[in-house]
Amino acid sequence: MTELHWKSATELAGLIRAGELSSREVVQAHLDRIDATNGTLNAIVTLTAERALADAAAADEAQARGDALGVLHGVPIAHKDLADTAGVLTTHGSPLMADHVPTADALVVERAKKAGAISMGKSNTPEFGAGSQTFNELFGATTNPYDPARTCGGSSGGAAVALAAGMVPLADGSDLGGSLRNPASFCNVVGFRPTPGRVPSWPKADAWTYLSTEGPMARSVEDVALLLSAQAGPDPRSPIALETTGSAFRPPIAEPDDGLRVAWAPDLGGLPIHADVRAALAGVPDVFEALGHHVSEDVPDLSGAFEIFDTLRAWSFALGLGGLVDTHRDQMKETLIWNVERGRNLTMEQHHQASAAKERLYQRVVEFYRRYDVLLCPVAQVPPFPVETEYVTEIDGHEMTTYIEWMRVCTDVTVMNVPAISVPAGFTDGGLPIGLQIVGPPRGDQLVLQVARQFEQATLVGERRPPL
Repeated sequence: MTELHWKSATELAGLIRAGELSSREVVQAHLDRIDATNGTLNAIVTLTAERALADAAAADEAQARGDALGVLHGVPIAHKDLADTAGVLTTHGSPLMADHVPTADALVVERAKKAGAISMGKSNTPEFGAGSQTFNELFGATTNPYDPARTCGGSSGGAAVALAAGMVPLADGSDLGGSLRNPASFCNVVGFRPTPGRVPSWPKADAWTYLSTEGPMARSVEDVALLLSAQAGPDPRSPIALETTGSAFRPPIAEPDDGLRVAWAPDLGGLPIHADVRAALAGVPDVFEALGHHVSEDVPDLSGAFEIFDTLRAWSFALGLGGLVDTHRDQMKETLIWNVERGRNLTMEQHHQASAAKERLYQRVVEFYRRYDVLLCPVAQVPPFPVETEYVTEIDGHEMTTYIEWMRVCTDVTVMNVPAISVPAGFTDGGLPIGLQIVGPPRGDQLVLQVARQFEQATLVGERRPPL
């Protein structure tokens, strides 16, 4: 039998349900894998081994009694260290919360438990999730399993590494400017930013925002869909929650229609892209043509997207973290302080302009998807960079003006307010992973999963494991 830690979540769930494996066996195999690899990679920062084994034993006993089983029954999962977990340390990667133990679960954790998943602990994240480089003063840096001298991306970096290294088959994450997509690309796994409201969030500083969302990560599109089926669905605590129930996304994933109209945007309208990324994705149009689709090089009009994102993101940071900057400024990293101050210095007119520009951009996106079914573009503008580098300052001779500008290929898509997935697509000559971003039409989550699954099966890039 293939080593249990490399089996898919879908397969593990089926074997447990059929009685061919126990949850205790599966959990112990993943604890053994964590013990073997986490010391080098630093993906799981709070391990709940005893609790996981006890929960697995309870899951096996429930199955023996004939109790109803959830879709994730007995399957291990890691929760991002931004998500509250009742009775378990939740630090947000900040010294200010080094001893914080919540008394209630975040909604995404609550739903994983209800579906029968077994929590293995918390995955590393940058301080308060700011930036696509996973490091913090509490736990240090999380490194890339394909090259530990490189970053894993972020902010769901610990989740991506835990998946890529076989520590867990499922992980949750969150995405404001690429935090599900960017680390998935850097670690050769799958990260799905669903339509905002598809996976409702609670608690949340601004429950009405569409800029950030939670979502699933896994090593395959099918497993991402499996986790999404547990995460999705309405909840009265989220005012933007969509009504479609999670069962609509449960595998198997249907094949997409033949002859889809595919837009290929190799630089998403003129963004600087590293030569290694361009080379790794050069064959993408040919793959889609061979699958029977019609590919044209085109891109929606994303004029003003970065300014919209920069303004609304800064406003959200001021709302969520302003109080901490006032009381504990000396214990917060400079980029967080910069974000909060940027938000506080915004005028009401600037906020109005960004909101109005976002609405105009969204209507242009709607028009674009009258001509195309999906949009393809890179996930990251650079390959994984040295872990000592906090953020990218230059791409292909273009200087970055802020610490988040190197992520524009993700942040511009965030502003589009549509679903997007990162799926493994290639490697650099040096063996570093490169992902493809598949961007769907408004509320086109099902189509994104279908197209991603088809590309995944045609290329099999995601089956390449790290040299651990």
